[in-house]
Amino acid sequence: MNTALRLTLSLALAAGLVMLLLHWSGTEPGEIFTVLGSLDASVYWTALGVQVLIYPLRAKRLRTLLPAAHPVPTMRLIPITAAHVLASNVLPAKVGEASLVLYLRRAGNVPAAHGTAVLYVSRVLDFATLTGAMAAACLILEPSPELPELPWMVPLGMSLGVVTLALAWLAASGGRLVSLATGLLSLLHLDSTGLGARVVGFAERLRESLAQVGRRQLWSAAALGVPIWILVFVFYAILAQGLGLSLECACIGVLGFADMVFGVGLGILGNMIPINGFGGFGLQDMGWAAGFTALGVHADLAASTGLAAHVVYLFNISLLGLLGHTLMGLSRRSRSD
Repeated sequence: MNTALRLTLSLALAAGLVMLLLHWSGTEPGEIFTVLGSLDASVYWTALGVQVLIYPLRAKRLRTLLPAAHPVPTMRLIPITAAHVLASNVLPAKVGEASLVLYLRRAGNVPAAHGTAVLYVSRVLDFATLTGAMAAACLILEPSPELPELPWMVPLGMSLGVVTLALAWLAASGGRLVSLATGLLSLLHLDSTGLGARVVGFAERLRESLAQVGRRQLWSAAALGVPIWILVFVFYAILAQGLGLSLECACIGVLGFADMVFGVGLGILGNMIPINGFGGFGLQDMGWAAGFTALGVHADLAASTGLAAHVVYLFNISLLGLLGHTLMGLSRRSRSD
């Protein structure tokens, strides 16, 4: 499939999902621009400042997971992180995630297997931290007198807790999963083909790379995920309040931080599913709208603030991603001189 066709399909999917959300919520497209226009400059700069703080923490986590044989300074990993965040959010079907492997190879000759191992562990830990935060939010929200109509909140929280434990196991057991996959290929005699042999060869290198991620590195990376995700939720909470989804929302009384974690978290979970359109539009916005609507926010307010927050987020990561690409180019040029 050529690039033009992929881009066309991605744009069509994004447009279709957004139109479906607008129709469901009864939101007029003009409301999104109205909400964006209501964002105060001081609120925007505060949110941007919070978002910028996330990048050094993500870079530090990458540095923690990289093997000692292939060290890359944290300062060099910050622009790589910014460029990777942009690629992973803009390119369709999450294919941009693989850009991290390429960037690490260019920055420090990190082998593809090591880069893939770092990507796998960091993303699974992200998923685990997010589901853990949402599980806690569900359990905190349940006793609230404003939510008597949500008897499913505690079961959902407990289920997400189980998912969190499973993801933590997956983060620590990547090597075993690779061994199971290669064993299955051998059982089906697929490893005897040319492509199968190459896949098995890479899988062996990946297994060895995952084995080099020790328990101390894993715990350190998991610990760094906590402030990363606190800042993510703070960023969206600041934006949501500034866009009209006030912490004193008239439709349900009070939206606290746990409410924000639930609504925003459901949107981010939607974005992790690799079927979004261009720019990640689609399931993230639907997840945000569904989460806050379940909490009692009017559907049009939930949809318009979710889409507006998504636009601001994309604008920010585009600026930071382009800056990251520029710094990466300057760094390569200085090393080659």
